[in-house]
Amino acid sequence: MSTNIYVGNLAFSTDSAALQKIFAEHGEVTSAQVVEDRETQRSRGFGFVEMASADDAQKAISAVDGSSVDGRQLKVNVAKERDR
Repeated sequence: MSTNIYVGNLAFSTDSAALQKIFAEHGEVTSAQVVEDRETQRSRGFGFVEMASADDAQKAISAVDGSSVDGRQLKVNVAKERDR
């Protein structure tokens, strides 16, 4: 079962490929997506990573949360289900 992870406080220069590379060091990444503004196509400073297993996700969260990437200290946790 895959686990979705929220990644906040990303540098605006960080793209989806870089986000995937950061998390791939800690387990199998199913997908990685930096959220972009619909009109300007610029990063909104956060994204989501889906890990193949819950164990990989917990390892990645522990390793990456609080780490500095491109001069920004990342906030990483399990993504919460969004109300629609």
